[in-house]
Amino acid sequence: MQLTHINEQGRAKMVDVSEKNDTVREAIAIGSISMKRETIEKIKNGSISKGDVLSVAQVGGIMGAKSTSQVIPMCHPIMISACDISFKIDSENNKIDITATTRTVGKTGIEMEALTAVSVAALTIYDMCKAIDREMVINNIMLVRKSGGKSGIFERKAL
Repeated sequence: MQLTHINEQGRAKMVDVSEKNDTVREAIAIGSISMKRETIEKIKNGSISKGDVLSVAQVGGIMGAKSTSQVIPMCHPIMISACDISFKIDSENNKIDITATTRTVGKTGIEMEALTAVSVAALTIYDMCKAIDREMVINNIMLVRKSGGKSGIFERKAL
């Protein structure tokens, strides 16, 4: 199997996508951040001193998606058509589940943008709450679905 991001000298290169067709592309990524029960409660009742944690994390995640090509070396800068992030507070397991959905019409995929959105949203939650809980753990960031492009649809079979 030939690696697409390696040139003839064995060094990294950005893949040439100029011959690819524009298609509608969508990706969904998930992840979670685990924390102390007290931290979850403070997020739920809005008593984190830095402000509304999930609102800030939502904006942070969207900004992360838009900045993907600036932090992932071989990612193409792409026009993102849509990015949405949702949070599910799981009080029973002391975690917040994060889902990011990204969409574009273009020549290259949008998976890295969805994964970056989840990552930055989780990091933003950590940053907003670290003064009261430095034991938070960011977990299981993964692509669960992608569509569009030559490779078609990918769906993770089991979580």
